[in-house]
Amino acid sequence: MHIQLKNRRAIVTGSTAGIGLAIATGLAGTGAHVVVTGRSQARVDEALAAIARQVPGASLSGVAGDLGSKAGADHLIEQVPDADILINNLGIFEPKPFFDIPDEDWQRFFDINVMSGVRLSRHYAQGMAKRGWGRIQFISSESGVQIPAEMVQYGMTKTAQLAVSRGLAETLAGTGVTVNCVLPGPTRSEGVGDFFGKIAAEQGVSQETVERDFIATHRPSSLIKRLATVEEVANLSVYLASEQASATTGAAVRVDGGVVRSIV
Repeated sequence: MHIQLKNRRAIVTGSTAGIGLAIATGLAGTGAHVVVTGRSQARVDEALAAIARQVPGASLSGVAGDLGSKAGADHLIEQVPDADILINNLGIFEPKPFFDIPDEDWQRFFDINVMSGVRLSRHYAQGMAKRGWGRIQFISSESGVQIPAEMVQYGMTKTAQLAVSRGLAETLAGTGVTVNCVLPGPTRSEGVGDFFGKIAAEQGVSQETVERDFIATHRPSSLIKRLATVEEVANLSVYLASEQASATTGAAVRVDGGVVRSIV
C-alpha cells in the first residue's frame, strides 16, 4: 500500500514532540503539506528542522500559539484558513490522586485536551464538507475506555474526545469527511519518557526498569508487554488520514498493545 497525500494540507496540533511530531513526520513523508503547531516559535522551528532532516524536500510550515485557548485557535485559523486533514493531538497528562485535583485542573485539562479539538474541528470540518473530502482525528487514549485511577481528570477528557468524535462523524455523514479517534496505549513519548526518567533518577534504577514495572503493575493486560513507540502510533494515524481509509469513520481505533481487554 502506497499512501500519497500530495496537494493535501494537514494540521497536526501539539506536534513539536512525541506522538504529534511523529505523525507530522509521517504525513510529510506522504507528500502532504504539514502545518506544525506548538506553544513557542522556538519549539516549532526545532520541529520543522527535525522533520526536514528526516524528510528531505518536505512541504512544511508552522504556527506558534496556545491552542488551549480560543485566542490561540483563532490565531491558527487566521494563519491557516483551510485544511484537508486535522489531527487533534494536543494534550496534557498529570498523575494526581482524585482528592487532590482542584477545580482549576479539571477546567485546564478540558480546555486543552477537549476544547482545542472542538474549536478547530468546528471551523475546518465545514470547509472539508463543502469540498467533499476531509480527515479529522482525535488522538484519544485507552485511558478513555479504562479510566486510570491515578489521573481521572485525564481519562475524563479522553472519554469526551470519543463522544465528540463519534458525534461529529454522525454530523458529517455522507460528506466524504471521515472522523475517527486513535487510542494509543502507554507510549514512549517525550513527556512519558521525562516522567519515567525522573522516577528512575529518584529510585536509582534504569528507566527501562521503571517502564517494565509500570507495565507489570499498572497495565498488566498489555499483550506486547512494553511501551509502544511514537512511530507505531503515527503509522495508524497516517493510514486513517489516507485515501485508502475512506470507509473508516465514526470509529475508535486502538493502537494500545492489547491493553484493553475487548474483542471489539
